[in-house]
Amino acid sequence: MTDSHSTHDSDHDARNDDIRIYVNGEIVHKDEAKVSVYDSGFMLGDGIWEGLRLYNGTWAFLDEHLDRLYEAAKAIDLDIGLTPPELTETLEATRQANGMTTDAHARLMVTRGRKSKPFQHPHLSQWGATIVIIIEHSAPAKSLLQKGIRLATVPQVRGLLMSQDPKLNSHSKLNCILACIQAEKAGADEGLMLDPHGFVNTTNACNFFIVRKGEVWTSTGDYCMNGITRRKVIELCRANDIPVFERNYSLVDTYGADEAFLTGTFGAQTPVRELDGRLIGDGEPGPVFWRIRELYADLVKRTCVSAC
Repeated sequence: MTDSHSTHDSDHDARNDDIRIYVNGEIVHKDEAKVSVYDSGFMLGDGIWEGLRLYNGTWAFLDEHLDRLYEAAKAIDLDIGLTPPELTETLEATRQANGMTTDAHARLMVTRGRKSKPFQHPHLSQWGATIVIIIEHSAPAKSLLQKGIRLATVPQVRGLLMSQDPKLNSHSKLNCILACIQAEKAGADEGLMLDPHGFVNTTNACNFFIVRKGEVWTSTGDYCMNGITRRKVIELCRANDIPVFERNYSLVDTYGADEAFLTGTFGAQTPVRELDGRLIGDGEPGPVFWRIRELYADLVKRTCVSAC
């Protein structure tokens, strides 16, 4: 599809052709940034990551992102090899090496490291974790607010806790990639994924909200990524007298919603135009969406004071 887009769309920035990337203790030009073909992340998707957004010289909600990263590392028995303050220093060094002050997005990745043989057992990773930090100049495309995202419900389920807990921001994203492919083949931009019980859950890339008669609904949170932006939106609604509910709800509830939107670190809040070929409301971003987006932007301004 030539007119498809995603929640991570941004305009081309030529400065990204010359960025520096952190790889295991060194900050090198992007053309020199390499990891071994024996790396467990490349070979098996054995790793975790965080996406972080830079505003006014400050990484938004950094402590919460690091808490989530280290909790995930503990869950999969991965030793990052750096303390949170040390990792923060590394992130800052990479930012400074690129001269970035705002409108930048970081992908902080940690894998179990290089393996001695090309097999699955984690004990074959014998040289410690691989840490890579990519920071790009990147601002969400303004067209996302004008066009909105078109979703299609997909058969891939997100949230089978007994196989891969969705609260882990893991490198193993194949189910989400397949969901995105399925949605694109159905003529949409991204996929809406249900939970194991058939209730509306999340998209392949972001957390999902609807608005019905002034009430904001999102999933229970049991089967979706524990998104930091998702949590901030819920907290902002509660603090500003916007009724918000974490609950089970169906596709029928969603088709009849007045508004729908996505949340994520990159785009903050992105409106949803349609689902399964049905317009949500009138297909335009609604008043509750704009109110929440305004509250979130104000929160970022208050918490991201320039550190330059």
